[in-house]
Amino acid sequence: MEKILKFLIENPVFYFATVDGDKPRVRPFGFFMQHQDRLYFGMGKHKASYSQVVANPNVEICTANAKGQWIRIKGVAVFDESEETMAKAFETMPMLKEIYNAESGLTIANFYLENGEAEFADIQGNFEKINF
Repeated sequence: MEKILKFLIENPVFYFATVDGDKPRVRPFGFFMQHQDRLYFGMGKHKASYSQVVANPNVEICTANAKGQWIRIKGVAVFDESEETMAKAFETMPMLKEIYNAESGLTIANFYLENGEAEFADIQGNFEKINF
């Protein structure tokens, strides 16, 4: 997990892929955290991405660095609405409180990846897979 987190920290904008009906949908994301030895992400419940993940929880993210190295992470999204997880999300990225609060009426949906698989690769053909 350390290698995965390190790459995400060093490359904080990643692209989150879902399925909308039979079409792929990709958008930039930036929130992740490690909690209870799991890799978590979050999205607003008001967003199309949330409805897409509810309908089909198979997701994938990808990001790359300037050295020609990238990571792809896939798994099955499992939503976690516990107060402890919500508190950890706001602690990890305090600016989320400005978006998701009683005044705005918006809520965040936190989820972790089950059956996670991370693939590290580069333009030289190096490849490593980590299951988590």
